[in-house]
This record gives sequence, structure tokens and C-alpha cells, in this order.
Amino acid sequence: MRQPSARLPLLRALPRTAAVACVLAATLLGGCALNRGPAIGTHGGPTITSSSKLTDAQLAQATQAWGQRYDKNPGDRATILNYAAALRLSGQTDQAVAVLQKGMIAFKKDRAISASYGKALAANGDFEQALTVIRSAQTPDRPDWALLSAEGAILDQVGQGNAARQLYAKALGIVPEEPSVLNNMGLSYLLAGELTKSEEVLRRAAAQPKATSRIRQNLALVLGLQGRFAEAEAVASNELDPQQAAANVAYLKSMMTQANTWKDIESSEKKRAG
Repeated sequence: MRQPSARLPLLRALPRTAAVACVLAATLLGGCALNRGPAIGTHGGPTITSSSKLTDAQLAQATQAWGQRYDKNPGDRATILNYAAALRLSGQTDQAVAVLQKGMIAFKKDRAISASYGKALAANGDFEQALTVIRSAQTPDRPDWALLSAEGAILDQVGQGNAARQLYAKALGIVPEEPSVLNNMGLSYLLAGELTKSEEVLRRAAAQPKATSRIRQNLALVLGLQGRFAEAEAVASNELDPQQAAANVAYLKSMMTQANTWKDIESSEKKRAG
């Protein structure tokens, strides 16, 4: 089983259950992120997607392939997006930012480039600049739903969940039942500790024809966090091989046991202090 990535960001403001979910998400997806949408693919080359079926070896191979394409043609839009996505997913956020900075110069009004740049900045911990980039690319008279969702994901990472969910709702007003937006909203509720609401929204996302494996695995996470391990394993088994699904659920159980232990320790410390 893939262990949690060392590049996993520690968000101190997260509720304990959300922190556990973030750790398990790392085992499923190779890192914790609210939104890791696919970049644009081109014929004849590996396409970078958010699929958990992209192994570390495959990601390394894709990163190398797109890097070679980028060296040959650094001004190609699809190559910029795919190479930056590969770098970001592999934890090379500094380099992803650098690639997209050049892309922003070549494609000044390109919303996809701007959204990717904002996500890379956020992944690199530069939330303020990420928000500036996303918001400057937005057009209030004709708002772009993907930028709204990207902004919401960044706000979630800085603990502004209510504001984030307002943006997701606005995005859903433009593209009703868009699974990627519903996914972000569901994870936002998870980060807020509202597991029942998170499950409800993620079930809506998973029911959409365009729902990805990532969304269904996030649903499995929320089910597991509620102690419904059999349901979680059943959902995960449809996305992973049975042994991997069982191992991930077992890992979640162990993490939740640790969370309960932490709570017991905190409770004992409070009693002694009192």
C-alpha cells in the first residue's frame, strides 16, 4: 500500500477527523488536495489525470515525457498544462510554479493557465498570491465556474470553509451537478467535520456520469470516517483491487484508533490541568 506522502501539508486548523481523512487520501491519491483536476491531454503522449490508478512510477514516467516535450516546445499550451500538472502531483511545486509563470506571460488571459497557476501557488503554500491570480483572471460579469471552484479550494485550505462553500454554490448555479465542484464541496464539509453533509454531497457527485474514481474514493473515505467500514470497502473495491481496498480501510481504522487515543490524552491533560 502506498504510504502517506512526505509532502503532505499539515493544516493545523483541521478538525481531527478531517486530518485523518487527509492522511488516508494521501494513501489513495498520492497526496492530499481539494482539487486536482485533469490537465489537457494530447495525442500520442501520456495524459496527466487525477486518477488514483496513476502509480508513482507512471507519474515519474509521465513527468519525464512531458518535460522532454516542454524542452522542445515550451510555448505549447497543452504541454505547459500537462507538465505543470505532473510536477505538481509529484510534489515538485516550485518547478510547477516556474513553468506556469512563463505560461502566464505567453497566455495572459487564458483561464486554464491562470487556474493551474493558482493551484500550483496554493500547493506551494503561497495562498495569498494564489487567490490574487485566480481572482484577477475572473470576470464578474461572466464568471468562470472552474475559477470559482479553484478559489473555493484555496479558501478551504486557509480555513475559510463557509466562504468556500458559497463559491461552490455559485459555480453549481452555472454548471448544475458538476461532479468536480460537488467533490470540492463534499470535501469542504468533511474539513468542517460535517460528515453526514459531506456524504450527501459526495453521493450526488458520485452519481454523475462524469464522476471520477477520485470522487468515489472520497466517498469511501467519508463512509469509513463514520465507522461504516464495510460500505467504505465495498465502494473502494470498485476503484481498487480488493486487497488494496481492504488495506486502505484497515489503515483508516488504525488512524481513527490513534485519533481516539489523542482525544483520550487531551482529555486527561485537561482534567489534570483543572
